[in-house]
Amino acid sequence: MAVDQQDPEREPALDVGPAQPGEQDQPAQPSVLFVHGIRSSGTMWRAQLEHLEALGVTARAIDLPGHGTHISSAFSLAACREVIEQAWQELPAGRRILVGLSLGGYLALDWAARTASPVDAVLAAGCSVRPRGAPLAAYRRLAGLINRLPDRGGWLNDTLTTRMLSPDAARDVAAGGVALEVMVPALTAIAQVDPIADLRRIEAPVWLVNGAWDHFRAEQARFWAAVRTGRLIVLPRTGHLVSLERPDLFNAVLAALVAQVRESGPDLAPSAGPDVPTRQ
Repeated sequence: MAVDQQDPEREPALDVGPAQPGEQDQPAQPSVLFVHGIRSSGTMWRAQLEHLEALGVTARAIDLPGHGTHISSAFSLAACREVIEQAWQELPAGRRILVGLSLGGYLALDWAARTASPVDAVLAAGCSVRPRGAPLAAYRRLAGLINRLPDRGGWLNDTLTTRMLSPDAARDVAAGGVALEVMVPALTAIAQVDPIADLRRIEAPVWLVNGAWDHFRAEQARFWAAVRTGRLIVLPRTGHLVSLERPDLFNAVLAALVAQVRESGPDLAPSAGPDVPTRQ
């Protein structure tokens, strides 16, 4: 199928208009589980957690193995699946949405394609390129070299974070600690995933959300072609860390997904404006 085109420099026209929470005639709000990116932790989702709380939505952000509160745990694909599954089961009964960014996006797709638990929607951000081949090998070698530095790359990480992000976003990233030594094992493990095959297996709607300037959307068309039903959204003037760089736009997309899952029946049929490509 052809992919609808949109101008990545134009602000997306998202008319979310969520209903006021608590009204008796409104369907129950879905709950949301967030999976963070590499080296970070669940604290990176503070802006999203606060936004959903204001909408009356229950949300939780986990820490992956080797990160945050689980920094002493060994990182492996199996361990990540287990952590996500356990957190999913701890969410309130009802409709549930899984959201992941970068490493978290790949893991969200990997888990959603295999779990026996009901999944109502997946938002996968910053992960529209297959983690394999020469680019991944070069990234892994670079991570190994950085890990040999006396500070394990702490200064480099802090410098890049403060230059790329707002002070609030940088504090959110740092609040849960930075997992400097997890890079090599995480990159080794993520080489095992096949996000294209995962997308073909996932029956729930999948929203692919990418920054217009993100190099991690190099295979965006291939990923979008594998989606059964969902949306492809490109946020303008935004790089890889979409939820941190443009929390306003990302929160609008997130609120639109929450509203759609809340209002839809078992066969969720997306409806989008011209700025949001949709597959049904």
